[in-house]
Amino acid sequence: MDTVTQLTNQLIASYARLGGINHLDGKNMPSKTAVTDIACSLLRLLFPGVFDEKLIHSSEIKVETTALLDSVLGRLEDEIRKSLEYNPPAGLAKTDIAAEAHKLTVDFLGRLPLVREILQTDVEAAFNGDPAAASTEEIMVSYPFVEAIAVQRLAHELFLKNVPLIPRIMTEWAHSRTGMDLHPGAKIGSYFFVDHCTGTVVGETAIIGNHVKMYHSVTLGAKSTAGGQQLRGKKRHPTIEDHVTIYPGATILGGETIIGAHSTIGGNVFIMDSVQPNSLVIYDGLDMRVLNKLDKSTAVDFQI
Repeated sequence: MDTVTQLTNQLIASYARLGGINHLDGKNMPSKTAVTDIACSLLRLLFPGVFDEKLIHSSEIKVETTALLDSVLGRLEDEIRKSLEYNPPAGLAKTDIAAEAHKLTVDFLGRLPLVREILQTDVEAAFNGDPAAASTEEIMVSYPFVEAIAVQRLAHELFLKNVPLIPRIMTEWAHSRTGMDLHPGAKIGSYFFVDHCTGTVVGETAIIGNHVKMYHSVTLGAKSTAGGQQLRGKKRHPTIEDHVTIYPGATILGGETIIGAHSTIGGNVFIMDSVQPNSLVIYDGLDMRVLNKLDKSTAVDFQI
């Protein structure tokens, strides 16, 4: 028996023995490669001329957009159809899956102008929040944050439509490229900015208000996942209200934890309880302290 045949037989035996990590003879799943290619095309639609290899003139924009939209519609409809076949929603007949996939795709693409509106606020927040940024063009073409939040906002639209698999494929692709892990289920308000991105984690049930600024290595997580699948659908991740700043290394856990509006969360703090609006939370190397930013007698020593 030659070497290749021997190796093949060993793998086939493994497939039979360890079936939990196979997907053979089952329903077709969306293609990771196809979904990531579609995500790239969607970025081109959201930011014309930014993610393209060549300059697009305004006189060409309608023709270019029509061709790209037509391509995305066909490709995405195929992947959504496969995702619905893999995990059909309750009450959806097999004969209706193709029509439902078409409707979901058209509805999703119809949301792109609204996604662009909120992304413009994110780019504005990034420019206003980073003195190292020379221009909004520099932010769009070079900041990993833009790619991460754009893909999350797209994936969130599909998540809200209960499209299986595809939203998570999209955000994990962005995660691998940017170092920023934004679950497609997270609700993120306008004027959002994460400086540096790397190591940032935002969980599925997190809610983030408007004008929130975060830094690298911030975690908005669950207190515990020991309950496993029994926790599915429950609020496990914190709520961050409007105009909150969270500095590097902060960890905020729990579905009932609320960070009040206009608060500042210092670096490396660990929070599992709510804090009132206008709080300053700091870690001085020994203890964590919660101060009232409006009380100048306690906050005078800190830049807030």
